[in-house]
Amino acid sequence: MNFLIWIIVGLIAGWLTGQVMKGSGYGPLGDIVVGIVGGLLGGFVLGMLGLGTNNLIGDIIVAFIGGVILVMILRALTGSRAGV
Repeated sequence: MNFLIWIIVGLIAGWLTGQVMKGSGYGPLGDIVVGIVGGLLGGFVLGMLGLGTNNLIGDIIVAFIGGVILVMILRALTGSRAGV
């Protein structure tokens, strides 16, 4: 059941990231991956700041923040606006 929640959170966070970070996008599967990896990255960053969540909405927000950070890093490394 936890895996299904990760997929749902990843999809929502990836879609939100795609709406904020305009670009060519990665498609639905790529959005899920961006959301899940963003969730890990956002959880790490916010954990280092002493912040955390214990609910679904908070998890989506953390994954969204991580997704935005991830896309910014990818764009900086590739030097393009391609991506989400």
